[in-house]
Amino acid sequence: MDYLKKLSRFIIPYKRYGILNIIANIFYALFSTLAMISLMPMINVLFGEEEKITEKPIYKGISDIKDYAEGSINYIITTTNEAHGPQRSLLYMVALIITLFLLKNLFNYLGLYFITFLRNGVLKDLRNEIYEKVTHLPISYYSEKKKGDIIARISGDVNEVKNSLLAILELIVKEPLTITFAIITMFMISVKLTIFVFLFIPVSGFIISRIGKSLKKKSSRVQTEQGVFLSTLEETLGGLKVIKGFNAQKRFNDKFQESTHRFYDFSNILMNRQNLASPTSEVLGIITIAVLLWYGGSMVLVEKTLTGGAFIGYIGLAWQILTPAKAISKASYKVKAGNAAADRVLEILNTVSPLKDLPDAKTKKGFNSEIKIDNISFKYEDTLVLKNFSLKVSKGKSVALVGQSGSGKSTIANLVTRFYDVNKGSITIDGDDIKNLTKYSLRSLMGLVTQDSILFNDSIKNNILLGKEDATDIEIIEALKIANAWEFVKDLPNGIETNIGDSGNKLSGGQKQRLSIARAVLKNPPIMILDEATSALDTESERLVQDALEKMMKNRTSIVIAHRLSTIQNADLIVVMQKGEIAEQGSHTELINKNGIYKKLIEMQSFE
Repeated sequence: MDYLKKLSRFIIPYKRYGILNIIANIFYALFSTLAMISLMPMINVLFGEEEKITEKPIYKGISDIKDYAEGSINYIITTTNEAHGPQRSLLYMVALIITLFLLKNLFNYLGLYFITFLRNGVLKDLRNEIYEKVTHLPISYYSEKKKGDIIARISGDVNEVKNSLLAILELIVKEPLTITFAIITMFMISVKLTIFVFLFIPVSGFIISRIGKSLKKKSSRVQTEQGVFLSTLEETLGGLKVIKGFNAQKRFNDKFQESTHRFYDFSNILMNRQNLASPTSEVLGIITIAVLLWYGGSMVLVEKTLTGGAFIGYIGLAWQILTPAKAISKASYKVKAGNAAADRVLEILNTVSPLKDLPDAKTKKGFNSEIKIDNISFKYEDTLVLKNFSLKVSKGKSVALVGQSGSGKSTIANLVTRFYDVNKGSITIDGDDIKNLTKYSLRSLMGLVTQDSILFNDSIKNNILLGKEDATDIEIIEALKIANAWEFVKDLPNGIETNIGDSGNKLSGGQKQRLSIARAVLKNPPIMILDEATSALDTESERLVQDALEKMMKNRTSIVIAHRLSTIQNADLIVVMQKGEIAEQGSHTELINKNGIYKKLIEMQSFE
């Protein structure tokens, strides 16, 4: 029940299917029991043991239902024998048995039919919610978590939860009801024999529970290890050039095989523990049946307190208990595995994002005056990356941040776009603290072009449309022209409909970067953030990209993080950063005349 509570909000939208499954299972359990009982009068007819009743019984109430049912069947058999002979009675009994078994299997199918919608619905909603959560969690979350582990949770773990949902409904409805109806009927046939048989049930239950005690822990180990080797696979695919270039295939292959070997060992332990359930249940069951045959046989042959038909029916009911009992032991293992998987899935869903919008967050419509970075400090872990940093960027102006690697330039971009939050100080836009704005409206004001051109395995058109979903082909082509990208796109086999491959790998670095710029151009935001947009390009590509950037930055507020100083000489303000603080600031000419750090950086790059 604790497991169902965890998943209740995903189950509730599909509760009607759960209710229909329960109704179908009730009828399944009822007809399973009736099918076994129906064997008793047939055997009695075969062996001539039925009690001959010539007067139709009268129903006297629920307490008399057993005698009334037996009397009615015997009355029908007696009158049919007298009118048409015993063969006709036997035919009726066979027809009744076939009908009951058909109904039993019909309701079994209906139960499975309805539960399919519940299981697959929960699977769909879980995956959708995890994916949405993955896109909303801060970037810092993924520097701590392995991506392969996230993939394992959204695929393998969610699937384990789906499978266990069928098991749990069998565990709490279908099989217990089948057992309950069978036990009630067994007591009605013989109280003495049933009490004797049930002396063995607690022993069987204790043995089965001992087998399954550690299953949740073992299942969790298997699922965690799956995340490890999927992470290795994801890293391998992402860094294949480096792995091949440094002849590191063996090292990564060894790492992957170590993980799959651990997965192999853990899976063997888990599966063998699960596989032990069925034979253990069956051995315990057959011992119970053997005892039943010995003691019940004595009641038939020696004591004469039970008819042969009743005893055969009783054995059928006892065996009917063993089948669902085995199913329950199997299902309990599945539920334990599903519980471990649910914990891993819910760990992601219950993670609270530190960047979550405030309940009263404002929606900002436009940009009017300035971005103000006021005395901020920030650290990723323990070391401060920015210390008491302040900067003002007026509307329509371009500010360039320069400095050595690790000086905190890119951190400014991450903080202004609110991929991270400042530890101290504030960042405001038109006087509004960005923490008080919705992230959606904040990022709607900004265009971002990064050093790594992040493109997706889709057409050029669909990659550009991320900037503006409802843009026309004419607008897309215009954006491509501004970004100096149309010159190569128009020569591609399918033009803007050309697929660019995984991460845009069918294109060169310069082509990918120009598409990234076209995407930002199409968005047409009032604020543009360029994070080392030309640092990874060759000279020819840099010239084309720089020209595209200058076109895009006209009359636009820009924060430019630059490695190549030749690209930012026309900026309104250049800020030289050193160890998270401002070392110098001014225009290009002013900083050259200061003869300080900026001039040294220029001279070093000119020399290079």
